[in-house]
Amino acid sequence: MAELSFFVGIIGNMISVLMFLSPVDTFWRIIKKRSTEEFSSVPYICTLLNSCLWTYYGLIKPGEYLVATVNAFGVFLQIIYMTIFVIYAPKQRKVHAIVGVILDMVMLGALGAVTQLALEGVHRINAVGLMGAAFNILMYGSPVTAMKTVVMRRSVEYMPFLLSFFFFLNGGVWLLYAFLVRDPILGVPNGAGFILGSVQLMLYGIYKDAKPSNGNNNIIDEQQSLNENLIISSSPQSHV
Repeated sequence: MAELSFFVGIIGNMISVLMFLSPVDTFWRIIKKRSTEEFSSVPYICTLLNSCLWTYYGLIKPGEYLVATVNAFGVFLQIIYMTIFVIYAPKQRKVHAIVGVILDMVMLGALGAVTQLALEGVHRINAVGLMGAAFNILMYGSPVTAMKTVVMRRSVEYMPFLLSFFFFLNGGVWLLYAFLVRDPILGVPNGAGFILGSVQLMLYGIYKDAKPSNGNNNIIDEQQSLNENLIISSSPQSHV
C-alpha cells in the first residue's frame, strides 16, 4: 500500500506541476503586450497563500514530503507570476496586488506563530490542514461562474478543454492518494475538485458543438479573463 501511495503521489505531483505551469501563456502575453489588460491578480494571490499553507502542512506532517515539494514549486511560480503582474499592471492594480501579497504574508506569519507557539503534534498538523482544506474548497468553487456562463451562452469558448481536463485529473489523483494514505484533510477538497472538474467536462461535451447564443460582450470579456486565470485557483493538494 505504501508503494502504491508513493507512486500515485508522484503522478499527482507531475499533474500538479502541469497545472501550475498552465498560466505561462497568459504571462507571456502580458510581457509581450507590456500590460496586464483585464487580468486579475486575485487567483495568483490566493494560490500563493494556498501553496504556502500546503507546503507548511507537508513539512510538519511526517511522510507528506510529496505535498511539500509540489506546493513549494507552486510558491516559486506564484512569486514569479506576481512579480510580472506588478511590473506591468496599472497603478491601481499594482497597489492591489502588492497589498494582496502583503496580506498573504501576514496571514501566513500569524498562522505559523499561533500553530508553533500554541499547538503541537497532531493538533498543529490538523489546524494547518483544516485551514488549507477550507481555503482550497473555496478556490475549487471558483469555476461556478464559468460553468454558468457556458450554459447561458451555450459555448465553451472561454472554458478551455485542457484546463478542465487537468482540473478533473488533479482532483481525482489526489483524492485517490488521500484515500490510500487515509488523509481526509487532503481528500475532502480534492473530492470537491474532482466533482467540479467532472461537471466541467460534462458541460464541455454537451456544448462543444452547440450554437452560441448572443449576450452581453462585457460579461464574456470578463469571463475570458476569469478562465484564463482559472487553473491557478485550484492548487495541488489543490495541488495537493
